[in-house]
Amino acid sequence: MDELKGKPRDGALILDQQTQEDPSRYAGDGKAEEAAEILEELINLMDLDVRVEIRTDAERVELDVTGEDSGRVIGKKGATLDALQFLINKMVNRFPEARRHVIVDSGDYRERHDDGLVSMAKRQADRAVTEGKVVTLQPMNARDRRVVHMSLAKFEGVSTMSQGEGMRRRIQIIPARRRR
Repeated sequence: MDELKGKPRDGALILDQQTQEDPSRYAGDGKAEEAAEILEELINLMDLDVRVEIRTDAERVELDVTGEDSGRVIGKKGATLDALQFLINKMVNRFPEARRHVIVDSGDYRERHDDGLVSMAKRQADRAVTEGKVVTLQPMNARDRRVVHMSLAKFEGVSTMSQGEGMRRRIQIIPARRRR
């Protein structure tokens, strides 16, 4: 590890001991306010009538968009929320020190969406076990696939596997083989 000290590192978030033990170091770092300001500017450019509220803790910043046009901020299947979240994370976390994950949400859309994914995954897992056949789900983005994989990780009698590439990547729910 000492040979890496002082050299630039790409692609990994390395936390030192102080970061892990002292979550208050993020208090007043300005990341939440900067993220909210960027989001408000982007939404103004979209000409939408919404408000941005900040919820924060030591690990992440959550920006909640509310108002008359909040549905348009969500976009089709959450695509606009995902795009805004990606842009804001890239802009706010330009430098490796003191990174904080920014989540953009609207009316608990992400929680409701995740609950729907978990419910669908369990129904399809039951179907895979009952029919004894592999069930292939519709293509999903990486975040949604992760939710499904995690929700079925402890589901008895099935395993999951992703197959395909890019926007065509799908999850297969594979029933366990029956012993005879």
